[in-house]
Amino acid sequence: MKKPIILTVDDDREVLRTIASDLRRKYGARFRVIPVDSGERALSLLREVKLSNDPVALMLVDQRMPGMTGVELLAQASPLFPDARRVLLTAYADTEVAIRAINEVQLHHYLLKPWDPPEQNLYPVIDDVLDDWQATYFPPFDGIRLIGHRWSAAAYDTRSYLSRNLIPYQWLDIERDDEAAALLEHAGADSSMLPVLVFPDGGVLVQPTPSQIAEKIGSQVRANLPFYDLIIVGGGPAGLAAAVYGASEGLRTLVIEREAPGGQAGTSSRIENYLGFPSGLSGADLTRRAVAQAQRLGAEFLASEVKSVCANDNYRIVDLADGSQLSCSALVVATGVQYRLLDVPGVERLTGAGVYYGGALSEAVSLQGEDVYIAGGANSAGQAAVHFSKYARQVTMVVRGRDLASGMSQYLVDQIGQIENIRVALQSNVIEAIGDDHLEALRIKHDDTGEIETVPAQGLFIFIGAKPYTSWIADLVAVDPQGYVATGADIERMRTVPTPWPIRRQPFWLETSVPGIFVAGDVRHRSIKRIASATGEGAMAIHFVHQYLGGI
Repeated sequence: MKKPIILTVDDDREVLRTIASDLRRKYGARFRVIPVDSGERALSLLREVKLSNDPVALMLVDQRMPGMTGVELLAQASPLFPDARRVLLTAYADTEVAIRAINEVQLHHYLLKPWDPPEQNLYPVIDDVLDDWQATYFPPFDGIRLIGHRWSAAAYDTRSYLSRNLIPYQWLDIERDDEAAALLEHAGADSSMLPVLVFPDGGVLVQPTPSQIAEKIGSQVRANLPFYDLIIVGGGPAGLAAAVYGASEGLRTLVIEREAPGGQAGTSSRIENYLGFPSGLSGADLTRRAVAQAQRLGAEFLASEVKSVCANDNYRIVDLADGSQLSCSALVVATGVQYRLLDVPGVERLTGAGVYYGGALSEAVSLQGEDVYIAGGANSAGQAAVHFSKYARQVTMVVRGRDLASGMSQYLVDQIGQIENIRVALQSNVIEAIGDDHLEALRIKHDDTGEIETVPAQGLFIFIGAKPYTSWIADLVAVDPQGYVATGADIERMRTVPTPWPIRRQPFWLETSVPGIFVAGDVRHRSIKRIASATGEGAMAIHFVHQYLGGI
């Protein structure tokens, strides 16, 4: 494969030589560094590169150039290479211009001159943006291929599993892609055996389960140790934060995740209000960063499902789906919430075949030019609407409330109002999903007028609330009537507690009715349903874990 290009542009030739030298010294083995001394020449070069189909990873451009400013260059270059990372070189006086460019040209970062020493002021930023580019860039394909029917629920489940675990793959629709039938025959399978996964080493999985995929791709499916200082159940933002802090503070830490790291936050197409990311980031980006950070600090990740937990003296015993057991000194529950089901005719039958819960980002491209409906009016629904509007012909939000602002952040309300192909149907409900083997139409009732209309639809994405995932532990710890786990002083307010508090001290704020079992994130009673609060609770839980372990 050709080396991806790092393009650096500056009209000051001495500066250009210096930055090109710095870039080649660190990145020359993996990237082709091309210096250009004007915006016009850079555009001409990029058009040639586009014709030759060479990948461009990064455009590092000076702002103050005669004839064409850096922002003007990036505005014209971005359509040629929309996935390339865009970084502006600027003087302190132009900081305001750089900040405006975050919105104007979707700038990924800006660097102030001078950047000396590069080890401190240049390389950390370039490392970050190149890692981001590498995570989303796919070279000429040589990886896992998935063969199936578009409207197959099993194929959808496999696509979703691969996407949520950040595993690149190529989707081949048996009805649309000529390559699919030939590949299927070569794999020794037929259309009755779909979906089929074909791996680069020639291995084949027919109708694969998540555990089979995890084992095949090298995910850890068995723990390395029988005992850990800390086991975290759930790999969403709260669990990942607990893993980072637990591992960094010397605890032997294991994270058990049954589906994919990131939780519901990991499926978000764009998170605009997370501290420290002025241009926003996707849930997948946040997940990738957090998992890498936790693993670097020593946390272990296990792809499995916890079936039950029990307390035995100072140990907490975890029973896994494969029949094995693990024990630990302290347990953090961070299992988050599950999407609430829409109980109307047709939805259950068509789930995975045009009807989906959550963002289902793997379906976005297949909905190009089609009509999409989103049931729900909170932030997750708004983020999905903005994302699908880039692909669908029309996105319609079906919202029970009288306005969006009552359940959605204002920045999203403003974005939705500015996107022409998003329509909002207020005081409305989906009352039926229609179709034989896949979704074809919806019946929608408008409560304000009493009208019921039938509309063609190729996709329905449901965001009507959530319920906690606590069935595996609800018999052991105190939960509220909705199933959320009570902690700290809230334990006494529960009408029923499985067992009385057994020790003299009062429970810590994030501790459950069983000493040594803690809760963080959305699964906690009266939690704030925000990513930042979940990560904060995950970090705080480790503080209480240390206090608990110190008192044993």
